[in-house]
Amino acid sequence: MKRAFDLALSFGAIIFLLLPLLLVALLVGLTSKGPILYWSDRIGQHNKTFKMPKFRTMKTGTPALATHLLADADSYLTPIGSFLRKSSLDELPQLWSIVKGDMSFVGPRPALFNQYDLIELRTRSGIDKLLPGLTGWAQVNGRDELPIPQKVALEIEYLEKQSPWLDIKIICMTFLKVLRRDDVMH
Repeated sequence: MKRAFDLALSFGAIIFLLLPLLLVALLVGLTSKGPILYWSDRIGQHNKTFKMPKFRTMKTGTPALATHLLADADSYLTPIGSFLRKSSLDELPQLWSIVKGDMSFVGPRPALFNQYDLIELRTRSGIDKLLPGLTGWAQVNGRDELPIPQKVALEIEYLEKQSPWLDIKIICMTFLKVLRRDDVMH
């Protein structure tokens, strides 16, 4: 049932957001050199690596690290990178990952391949069995601001309480947080 929900919602979102997707792609291409999409190696379900697309917000050649680990992260941003991140528009290409089956709308955010501490905690807690999500319980309860142990605690709570109604609640909460730009870094 969750897969059918993901497919229906992602196809609907792609159709509804087609014009904004094209506009953002055009703006990324016009404001900085390099590819429009950045394909990031991420850790998915059962700790399998997959390629996750995002609109590119960083200059080409930026180290593949979590943004908070970069010294002077702002210096790596493209001219529209900060706006894309704060508005979460950079995340829209992940609808492709949902269609493909690498991600779900709701689940733990996929870890970078080199976030070993997060991957280890998730594996010990059984969170690695979940399909990663475009948004999740930790996202709506702190987003980028949460320390890893707190993020994993919220993901465990989601694992134990997951239901279609909780997913719908998380999607609605995400929409409100994005509109208000709550808890967003860079």
